[in-house]
Amino acid sequence: KKLFFSGLTAMEKKLAEYKCNTNEAIQLKLVRFPEDLEDENTTFNPEYSHQVFGDDEVAFGYKGLKILLYYIAGNLSTLFRIEYTSKVNEKFDCVEADDVESKIREIIPPGFCTNTDDFVSLLEKEVNFKPFGMLLHTYSIHNEEAGEDITYQIYKADMTCPGFREYHERLQTFLMWFIETASFIDVDDERWNYFLVFEKYNKDGATLFATVGYMTVYNYYVYPDKTRPRVSQMLILPPFQGEGHGAQLLETVHRYYMSSPTVLDITAEDPSENYVKLRDFVLVKLCQDLLCFSPVKLMQGFSQEMVTEAQQKLKINKQHTRRVYEILRLRATNMGDAEQSRSYRLDVKRRLIGPYKKKQRELAKMRRCLRPEEMTNQLNQIDLNLQREQLEETFQQLVSDYRRVLERLAQA
Repeated sequence: KKLFFSGLTAMEKKLAEYKCNTNEAIQLKLVRFPEDLEDENTTFNPEYSHQVFGDDEVAFGYKGLKILLYYIAGNLSTLFRIEYTSKVNEKFDCVEADDVESKIREIIPPGFCTNTDDFVSLLEKEVNFKPFGMLLHTYSIHNEEAGEDITYQIYKADMTCPGFREYHERLQTFLMWFIETASFIDVDDERWNYFLVFEKYNKDGATLFATVGYMTVYNYYVYPDKTRPRVSQMLILPPFQGEGHGAQLLETVHRYYMSSPTVLDITAEDPSENYVKLRDFVLVKLCQDLLCFSPVKLMQGFSQEMVTEAQQKLKINKQHTRRVYEILRLRATNMGDAEQSRSYRLDVKRRLIGPYKKKQRELAKMRRCLRPEEMTNQLNQIDLNLQREQLEETFQQLVSDYRRVLERLAQA
């Protein structure tokens, strides 16, 4: 037995060398110039690869594995290649390497290049690429590195735009690498709207466009004659993150729907923490000038007037309006003043305690139908002191999130 185990561990050690972390192995690039291909600074890696390579995000069977997925910056024509220094051999090692290629092929559309020369010749045609759809908004951001202002544009597109369907197939592959629970959407459903962000850049005296990010929104029908757009996916590509494009995109989308009389309000599907922070900032920015959010009215508490005005003018739903109110009220409150600070805390905690109260009502119902010994077990779970602690913790966390929104607002 001992011999067998020591033999196994030697084999295991050997095989362990053939495991590669797929988040490191996958190398992504958005290519504008031929020299970008050799420049390591233009490479970025996925945050996630579990949807393609399983929960441990490992590819087995290779040493020095590199999965190259290079995209031309604008139309996202793709170069896909796999490189490695060595590979396990079924004959000698009695194990098979993972079929990395077919796993990637499952998520990238056909028609990609497999060699660099073809890719570079496609790069020369990139000058013909133009954004899809209708221009909604142009803005510029000062770039420290380049020492100049760079211009960005946001377009609304749909599947009737020539070439957009194929482009979208290439674009959506990025979701797998950067959104934890990403899924591809049914593009044949006409209720989808697509909003795209592009950067304008110069190359040999011509103006070209690079893909920065996008958002998909689904238009739900609300009886009898309204729609409720729901943000489904939103992604700003990593080279452009942290520059304010998410806020520009979300605000532009809000403004687009604001002008439509049939839109009730805008929601989001399963929003991430980052999305919620972004939305807080954008909605507060939109709402701060409404009369119903004047400091005097904020101090009188949350009102139906706020709900109505935010929904009618800005297409913001009640739940989000409540957050906007709490953030703006924090700004209007002198937290150094004991009375003002206490009043603010009670106001927010009253909302936070809602779910606890609901739980207690459910417990009261259980009490009526459960035997006493079962009941004590249930009751132990909800200790009042614990509840107070949790409430205080949630409140403190909220206030620090709200302060961040207000800081960003002050800089905007």
